[in-house]
Amino acid sequence: MKITWNEIKAAISAAFAAITAWLGTLAVPMLILVALNLADYITGYTAAGYRPEGRSSSKGFRGIAKKICMWLLVALGAVVDWLIGYAGETVGIELPFHFLVAALVAVWLICNEIISILENIGDIGVTLPPFLLKAVEWVKAGAEKRGDIHE
Repeated sequence: MKITWNEIKAAISAAFAAITAWLGTLAVPMLILVALNLADYITGYTAAGYRPEGRSSSKGFRGIAKKICMWLLVALGAVVDWLIGYAGETVGIELPFHFLVAALVAVWLICNEIISILENIGDIGVTLPPFLLKAVEWVKAGAEKRGDIHE
């Protein structure tokens, strides 16, 4: 049986639709995070050739484990969101959000990935615009501030 290009496109569209339906508002930050994970891994692998320590398979595996743990952090944020929602329902409060903590975690991780990609690109030898890193750090600080819980 030969698979056609239209069937491949339909399968990809169906997969993205299922992911978006399942994750809701968290879909876009997660897709961005996964794309940046890939970009960071590729730029890190490339930059390793320019660094004194060079490339190693153990560093590569640690990098993959780190990316998987990032996804786990977002999932833990979603669990916290579920717990907050459950507690709110229990006392009769309907909360207007579903994935607030998970989205803040994802945005914070996205900023970390962008910073890492910029560092990798700098190590490769590309001159970085000085405002770019400052802008990303400003967004990261904003996510940290939104997630700050005062006692």
